[in-house]
Amino acid sequence: MRIALIAHDEKKDDLVAFAGAHRDFLKDCDLVATGTTGGRVAEAWPGLTIRRLKSGPLGGDQQIGALIAEGKVDALIFFVDPLTPMPHDVDVKALMRLAIVYDIPMALNRATAEIILSGNETTARA
Repeated sequence: MRIALIAHDEKKDDLVAFAGAHRDFLKDCDLVATGTTGGRVAEAWPGLTIRRLKSGPLGGDQQIGALIAEGKVDALIFFVDPLTPMPHDVDVKALMRLAIVYDIPMALNRATAEIILSGNETTARA
């Protein structure tokens, strides 16, 4: 499974914890992440191989959007901070739009990310 990981600044710790809780499953996935998020996850969980792109505000969101459009991402896990204004909000909206257009699972919080992975973890074990 090819999974993109992104988290706004105030949600990066949550995504790192989520990745740790699911590291046994994620270690067998092709992971791609925006730069800072990918660095934080890789530092906390060195057993995970993560392709790091640019940080979100510097084009990383758009890079992941391009991968979605090319059919190279199967699921998007994006821990969004709804309480902090984002200067690159248009990039975030474009990324979400592509996930919708290409009909890939998109989790914007931990509860939904748990559902996406739980279904795939069961399939992977079968």
